[in-house]
Amino acid sequence: MREVRFRDPAGTIRTGEWLGDSEGYVRFGDRTHPIGEVDVLAPCEPSKIVCIGRNYADHAAERDSVIPDRPLLFLEEPNAVASHDSTVRLPAGKERTEHEAELGVVIGKQCRNVSEADAMAIVAGFACGNGLSNRDDQRVERNWVRGKAFDNAAPFGPVLAPPEEVPADATIRLWVNGELRQDGSRADLVFSIPELVAEITTTLTLEAGDVILTGTPEGIGPLADGDEIEIAVEGIGTLRHSVQVP
Repeated sequence: MREVRFRDPAGTIRTGEWLGDSEGYVRFGDRTHPIGEVDVLAPCEPSKIVCIGRNYADHAAERDSVIPDRPLLFLEEPNAVASHDSTVRLPAGKERTEHEAELGVVIGKQCRNVSEADAMAIVAGFACGNGLSNRDDQRVERNWVRGKAFDNAAPFGPVLAPPEEVPADATIRLWVNGELRQDGSRADLVFSIPELVAEITTTLTLEAGDVILTGTPEGIGPLADGDEIEIAVEGIGTLRHSVQVP
């Protein structure tokens, strides 16, 4: 079952089931609503988002960077979350803000020092993500707060899909205004999801609802005012949002 958080027509937040495709329905109890009649929310409320840099060799190459010896970690705060069908306001006065399609991992319970063998047992599910990146500031700072953690920098959703429904070689694709820009695969991750969970939890505690954004394949590119973005991960569905430049 693909789980969806949504605000129903009465304004109540529900957690139900997503039925059909991107133009389908949501069901809670004995009530079913067309997707267009509800506000789809991010599938979780993380205390933090742990992001992974350069986790695809082809992306590292297009950035003229080397693959790290261990997962490259950086953090985004809850303010970075944006939901399905939202309009993200990009940082003002920047020359280049880019898209990054990602597979997102949602943690199911509080954990620390998790082994690779046990890692998938603490994963609640997977979602689509877009790691928006303000390259102007990323190029000149070390901690990437301005470059990566601005408000709504991490559109995420639209559903939480069970891990068993997302193939090991799931495709990860992104379109801008209908043009395919990124076309990668989960199979090409440098560090696998169990490796990431194990590495992260040696350093910090992950809480239920926390998110790991696992990195982006090649094909990153700039965004302009009014662009419409779609991110599709096989076995999950399609996350859709637009951007606005102040």
